[in-house]
Amino acid sequence: MGIITNPKKIEDVLTRGVEKIIEKESLLKKLKSGKKLRIKLGVDPTGPKIHLGRAVQFWELRTFQELGHQVVLIIGDFTAQIGDASDKTSMRKSLSEKEVKENMKGYLGQIGKILDMKKVELHHNSEWLNKLSAKDLLALSKNFTAQQMIQRRNFKERWEAGKPIGLHELDYPLFQGYDSVAVKADVEIGGYDQLFNLKVGREIQEIFGQPPQDIIILKMLPGLDGRKMSTSWKNVVNIIDEPKDMYGKIMSLKDELIPLYFELCAFLSEKESKEVKKQLNKKEGNPRDLKAKLAKRIVCLYWGEEKAQKSEEEFNKIFREKNLPSKIQVLKVSKDIYPVVDLLFESKLVSSKAEAKRVISQGGVKINGKTLKDWRGDIKINGKIIIQIGRRKFVKVVKFF
Repeated sequence: MGIITNPKKIEDVLTRGVEKIIEKESLLKKLKSGKKLRIKLGVDPTGPKIHLGRAVQFWELRTFQELGHQVVLIIGDFTAQIGDASDKTSMRKSLSEKEVKENMKGYLGQIGKILDMKKVELHHNSEWLNKLSAKDLLALSKNFTAQQMIQRRNFKERWEAGKPIGLHELDYPLFQGYDSVAVKADVEIGGYDQLFNLKVGREIQEIFGQPPQDIIILKMLPGLDGRKMSTSWKNVVNIIDEPKDMYGKIMSLKDELIPLYFELCAFLSEKESKEVKKQLNKKEGNPRDLKAKLAKRIVCLYWGEEKAQKSEEEFNKIFREKNLPSKIQVLKVSKDIYPVVDLLFESKLVSSKAEAKRVISQGGVKINGKTLKDWRGDIKINGKIIIQIGRRKFVKVVKFF
């Protein structure tokens, strides 16, 4: 396959979801030249699942792949053990080599939902970073100052707040930059929080006599509630979430985020996204209907048309028609009476008894359609009961003898 230089497709890769490009004229010239470029993305396996925010970068890679360029994917098995401090307000916990390997197990399968992995040049950065000697690191470090590192926004804030900054955190940009040298990257993709690291990569390439990579900074995708997308805040949508869960999560999205999610996750053009925003502002479009359209498109991207359709039907059955889901998890019990907190925990609807108490206190638990108000009570098992937590979690409790 040759390199595609169609102006419209080039414009698309340089604008859709893009926040900033460093050396845009340089990159535009290269894309028009027909030269096969090496497009780098590094991803640290700091957790086992890839969410929609991270997926934005993989879809940008896919666009370059469709233009015929060489995607170079680096799994940061070395750097994940340090931890990127780019967007952190405190020192993050370092991962062990064992934890990193565990997180990596399902990565390629997830990425393969987006990229053609047969055409991806795949590396783990331990291939070269494990070989760096203390002398090599010292020689690299001499090209930068402590002031350069500390003046990063989040480091500066931590310094002024008296929060610790680990020396190993200062080394992270050097290692990420050296990755660009190792693979001879022409272009690197990242989020805005990565800008400092990506610029360091340009400098290190020049130190090693390579042309500096151009940089594409993509827009950041907030979590469903508008905060930073974070697993700990439970505001993420993972690309391997079950279709019905993925659909339901998107339906809980804050209304003001609908246009951005359309642009970054469902690939409307910037013009189309602005039209959606205009509809919302003028109250011409029903937010629920727009979210339904968005949810179906996103589920379709990762699971196909059939499962997207079924997810929509299932959601409507539960929330429009007020019916129970077609399939409900069944918990068989032997006792006649259970403390409600114990029953919720055993059903795995909650991760702890403390969470069970909290959810009940907030009015988030229904037993046979009636809201439970007191976590101190007991539940009598007469035949079967339906427990519901929130809008999407159900379990049927059945007594057996």
